[in-house]
Amino acid sequence: MPSRTLGATLAIALSIVPLLARSQPAAAPPAPQGAVAVPQPTSPFNGRIGRIVQESTPDFPREPTAPAEAPNVVLIMLDDVGYGQFGTFGGLTPTPSLDALADQGLRYTQFHTTALCSPTRASLLTGRTPHAAGTGVVADMAGGFPGYTSVIPREAGTIAQVLQGNGYATAWFGKNHNVPEWQSSAVGPFDRWPRGMGFDYFLGFVGGDTSQWDPALVENTSLFEMPPDQRGTHLTTFLADRAIGWMQQKHAIAPQKPFFLYFAPGATHAPHHAPQDWVDRFRGQFDMGWDRYRELAFERQRRLGVVPQDAKLTPRPDSLPAWDSLSPDQRRLYARMMEVMAGFTAHTDAEVGRLIASLDTLGIRDNTLVVWIVGDNGASAEGGLSGAVNEMNTFNAQPPEDPAASLRVIDELGGPLHHNNFPVGWAWAMNTPFQWTKQVASHLGGIRNPVVISWPRGIAERGGLRGQFHHVSDVMPTILDAAKLRMPTTIDGVPQRPLDGISMAYTFDRGNAVAPSRRTTQVFEMVLNRAIYHDGWMASARWRTPWVTTPRTDPIDTQEWELYDLRRDYSQSENLAAREPGRLRQMQDLWWAEAARNNILPLDNRLFERFDPRNRPSLVAGRNSFTYYPGIERLPQGAAPDLKNRSFSITAEVEVPAGGGEGMIINQGGRWGGWGLFFDDGGKLTYLQNVIGNVRYAVTSARPVPPGRHTLRLDFEYDGGGPGRGATARLSVNGANAASGRIERTVPLNWSLDEGVDIGLDHGTPLTEAYAARLPFRFNGRIAQVTIDLR
Repeated sequence: MPSRTLGATLAIALSIVPLLARSQPAAAPPAPQGAVAVPQPTSPFNGRIGRIVQESTPDFPREPTAPAEAPNVVLIMLDDVGYGQFGTFGGLTPTPSLDALADQGLRYTQFHTTALCSPTRASLLTGRTPHAAGTGVVADMAGGFPGYTSVIPREAGTIAQVLQGNGYATAWFGKNHNVPEWQSSAVGPFDRWPRGMGFDYFLGFVGGDTSQWDPALVENTSLFEMPPDQRGTHLTTFLADRAIGWMQQKHAIAPQKPFFLYFAPGATHAPHHAPQDWVDRFRGQFDMGWDRYRELAFERQRRLGVVPQDAKLTPRPDSLPAWDSLSPDQRRLYARMMEVMAGFTAHTDAEVGRLIASLDTLGIRDNTLVVWIVGDNGASAEGGLSGAVNEMNTFNAQPPEDPAASLRVIDELGGPLHHNNFPVGWAWAMNTPFQWTKQVASHLGGIRNPVVISWPRGIAERGGLRGQFHHVSDVMPTILDAAKLRMPTTIDGVPQRPLDGISMAYTFDRGNAVAPSRRTTQVFEMVLNRAIYHDGWMASARWRTPWVTTPRTDPIDTQEWELYDLRRDYSQSENLAAREPGRLRQMQDLWWAEAARNNILPLDNRLFERFDPRNRPSLVAGRNSFTYYPGIERLPQGAAPDLKNRSFSITAEVEVPAGGGEGMIINQGGRWGGWGLFFDDGGKLTYLQNVIGNVRYAVTSARPVPPGRHTLRLDFEYDGGGPGRGATARLSVNGANAASGRIERTVPLNWSLDEGVDIGLDHGTPLTEAYAARLPFRFNGRIAQVTIDLR
């Protein structure tokens, strides 16, 4: 008898027996002398329960189990890496860990991403094209059209959900840029955070980037601080340590249970941070400049076979300067910026290699499928033509940095004091042999990334090359194939949209090394740069150049289309549009058809209006007054009141301790842009605005605030007349004027990409180095509340 039947029977029996016992008459008094005693009836269950137990088998609800011999899966996604950056694919930075993995498996030379990070990652996790996954642009720029909401629909279930539902342990370490901005605070909702998308565990950062030295981390859905003994550890090293520890723990506890590890460090996205010894080992190695780098890398690529022998090196765009046209100071600065990137690249390779080596230590390498995707798009041009010591200049639409000023900190680049990125010329060089860079989905420099796949038990060939055309959405069905699993028709009761991806597993067979690609069509679009691939041909239409900030206002149908035969032209070097107008017309028509099918439409060239954050769902819309209490920490910019380009007041009810006040009352941002109200300099009250790290304005009370309860107030009177203008700041204590001063410039667009609002302390980096040694700079008194009023 099944245990549930047994359980039900016993429950009934044991519940009835007491009732029957209570229903029996009280024990009869002894029978009178000479009377006959009448026997009492026996229980109808006497003797039956024992037989039920003997005839039953205990059982429990069954947990899902993976198919026999299902492999472990390690999925690695790097950030902002060009095709010609890692040595394994011809770059001039040696990457022995990726070399070793490629020697054990296969290198893919026509694998494609989406040109930006959030869309690539959404496509990777869901197996759908990015717009079908609601992520046609980065989460920070979400618009209201279906393909651009940044909300991954429940109809697009993730690979982690499928594997978790089939008995896999799942974990995600590193970057998550797929939480909708208005859902990224401590109130969630959390269904589109990793724990809600099939991951048992998450440790990483939620946003586009973070400092590699002072990261803003989250564990599952809670803020996470690095342990004190590990502060100052590079983030890639820290994440690799934790990922290795997670694998060791899972294997030790349940070696029979396969795992899925998604490892997505912030490398090599800006800020370009790397340990000093890794940077210094490349000193002088890039003095040849970006033009010569392209030539040398292209020669290596042909020797390695990762580009065909008949491929052509595409020319430098007219808008990029030749290396030889730069001044000696510019060449010295830009060469050092590239040395930092090389150190970052090599360090990343070593840390990922350490993670892969741990599989051998555990004895599970043979049946572990490792998919290493070297970049979620091409190398980034977001450093601008002059590079950036503080990339927040770019995100605030500021003029290019002065190289002379940057030279003064040249030896600090790569360290914690700067949010640096290299110039466009190096980004273009990292994308050898292709045209253009990250953001440009119309051309291969933005979308073609190296991939290495290794699975000793499942891939017999070692060191092979594969040239089939594939897309990031193909990874999910590939993993399902390896695990012998099918995509379910429903997940948690929600019918699923069919996968757009096509399994790459057919390429694992040596006999299919040069087989035709099973992907025949793929559509691309990113901030109006668009393309269509079909049967070896590619039509491309570029609308925006990343380093040209002036928006286009002409109609979208004025976009010029180009046509390339990728069967004979690997690098997209010869535009055949004039020669084959009929084919180009067919490709354009196909683009519109695929765009309609994949939620890419409507196209809207009102780019900045379309992506205005005021058009998104918001926790603060319609509110003009906000009261916060201690415990508010790292409140994201998208969930905080917007204090830019307007007047406001801040009122804080505090108690200053005996001996005077010290520490932060409220702040937002940090070293590369932000503001704060705090006690310093012997208990004086200070308001400070850090304007993109370039200049700091401080208004400080003339006298210390005495011990006791006080009402502190900041009145910020904005000049108006456009973004980033000046203001007057006034401080008062208990209604009495304490100080006033001018703020000549303000931050126009972004305080920070990862540092939010804190009450009573300063997480992350400091607004000023004056209190850097005292972080987190906790207020030494008591804060009752802090109120922000917008005016």
